[in-house]
Amino acid sequence: MKYFFYLFFLSVFLSCASSSPKEKIDYRAEMRSFVIEIAEFARKQDPDFIVIPQNGHDLLVKRTGEQADDYLSAIDGVGQESLIFGYDGDNTLTPQDSREYLLEFLRTAKRDGKTVLVTDYTDEDQKIKRSYERNSLNGFISFSAPERELTYIPDSNEFVKNENNRNINSLSDAKNFLYLLNYENYDSKDELLSALSSTNFDVFIMDAFFHSSILTKEDLDKIRIKADGGKRLLISYMSIGEAEDYRFYWESDWNKEELSWIDSENPNWPGNFKVKYWNKDWKKIIYGNDNSYTQRILDAGFDGVYLDIIDGFWYFENTSDLAY
Repeated sequence: MKYFFYLFFLSVFLSCASSSPKEKIDYRAEMRSFVIEIAEFARKQDPDFIVIPQNGHDLLVKRTGEQADDYLSAIDGVGQESLIFGYDGDNTLTPQDSREYLLEFLRTAKRDGKTVLVTDYTDEDQKIKRSYERNSLNGFISFSAPERELTYIPDSNEFVKNENNRNINSLSDAKNFLYLLNYENYDSKDELLSALSSTNFDVFIMDAFFHSSILTKEDLDKIRIKADGGKRLLISYMSIGEAEDYRFYWESDWNKEELSWIDSENPNWPGNFKVKYWNKDWKKIIYGNDNSYTQRILDAGFDGVYLDIIDGFWYFENTSDLAY
């Protein structure tokens, strides 16, 4: 009888334990920590390494309303898409309420001494002019992208504002920038490098890889000097909130269903998958070892990283029952 009661109470205990609520996850705090960890890893090798998160700037302020000072200290600037044009589609004016919401966070970054880079999506002359004027009034650096795939290097007389021949030694020195991620218009690496070297942009935000091969220090030396003679900054794009199945780290025999850090495919960008960015296995892909994404960017000689899908926390807050 005692043995029966022992088994009964044991089964009740195990049942209660297994049905106990799972620990809630603060997805915003996890993303802040991830960015800080990347910055700390990189700056152990290059103290001047630049870190720029794109979008998701709710992270600049904690839920208590206080500034996230540790996060702000880890970054050099912020990137924002579609502040003036492009929020609901190319060439469309961003709704005022959305713009004001974004501006609140961008101004927080600006007051803290961070450089604000804005990419608006428009190819219409009057809208380009308006984009640059409105962003300039806020002290932001502006780039008007003629298409969202970011395949195009504009002619200087079309887009480049505040051209100068000064050396750009820090992000705060910059007066303009180019955002170029897709190299489909270039048949060879040499053709790409030639096109880039002939421009006067102060900063390139670019993919570190030409097709499947990472650019080398020798490649970067060919584009580090502006056509007018000044030195520019070279910043590598890196997605940390989504995995991309065309990247060097993606193994052909992976079963997506078995990867602990994969969530769901982005319906708007096939081959891109939402990741559980707080997962240790995903973090190992991004930083912390000789084969990590950040280490490859460092080894190639880039001046910093432009971190994308920072706003991945929104996805998990809206789809998970484990969110704070």
